[in-house]
Amino acid sequence: MGQTLSLEDTIRAEAKSHNNVHLMLVDGMSKLMTRQVENCVSSDFYVGGLKWNIVILQQQDCLYYVLVITDSKCIGSNWKVNCNVKLTIYSATSPFLNHNRWTWFCFDANNTTLLVSIPVKNMQELYTVNDKSVFSAEITNVNPQSLDVGWNPRTMGTAENIKLMEVERNKSKFTWKITHFSTFVSEHHSSYQFTVGPRKWYLRMYPKGTLEGKGNSLSLYLHASDYVTGPNTKTLAVFKLRVLDQLKRKHHEIDISRLLTFNLYLFDKGQQFWFGSDGQKGEPKFLALEELHKASNGFLVNDQIYIGVEFFYISTTENMI
Repeated sequence: MGQTLSLEDTIRAEAKSHNNVHLMLVDGMSKLMTRQVENCVSSDFYVGGLKWNIVILQQQDCLYYVLVITDSKCIGSNWKVNCNVKLTIYSATSPFLNHNRWTWFCFDANNTTLLVSIPVKNMQELYTVNDKSVFSAEITNVNPQSLDVGWNPRTMGTAENIKLMEVERNKSKFTWKITHFSTFVSEHHSSYQFTVGPRKWYLRMYPKGTLEGKGNSLSLYLHASDYVTGPNTKTLAVFKLRVLDQLKRKHHEIDISRLLTFNLYLFDKGQQFWFGSDGQKGEPKFLALEELHKASNGFLVNDQIYIGVEFFYISTTENMI
């Protein structure tokens, strides 16, 4: 990076001088490199009339930097996008030490990602300063085949600052008390909204289940709704959903070891999702109705139930251009 400019000023200068680049400043790299957060996903950006994303994740002491084509036009098996790509991880000390990969690449149904890997030790020593790292993807000479794509050329690049934060313990939990549970006749019911990080959220439960849980389970979801602060981009949430045991405090919660993005490793702290402008994440078979109604479990007492969510990590995003 330049010696006379701040990190942020350097990023803005890069974006203004390279019209087909997207830069992502990640603040909170230690959370990725220690797997407290499983991955970091950029906002959607558009080059050549197509939508792309950057994903950063860690596995087996290597950091993976992945460029993904995510446009809805790229479906089926008969599409191709030829382009030149330059993936860069910026040095914390000198632009001559930037970690670059230049390549011509053909994205298609079998190749939707392009990745660069770097040892975590090198990432920490050479490419991270004050827990911040900068990644960029410059995509040029985009040539879509068998796709109807029209666009106006970009006049400058785009840049964003994504901050990965641990949620303060005194602000991390929301509990929803539901009385007269047996009287609910609607398919689903929602809590009032609450705020964590840059978003408003609410819980939605299906007392008799939905999808594969219909008729056999309580279904439970976390919804993302309005933005408290902008921009309206994807928001990370690492969280757990719970039904509280009112007798013995042996709460029922989903703590899944899930095979994650790109099948690179397993994660078992909680559920991580990147929520778009609106969306829900949860479990249709959250709690079997038989277990819910078993008096000794303490989930349903005097026709009253407590449903909760606990947040561990959240993200905020700031546009830098």
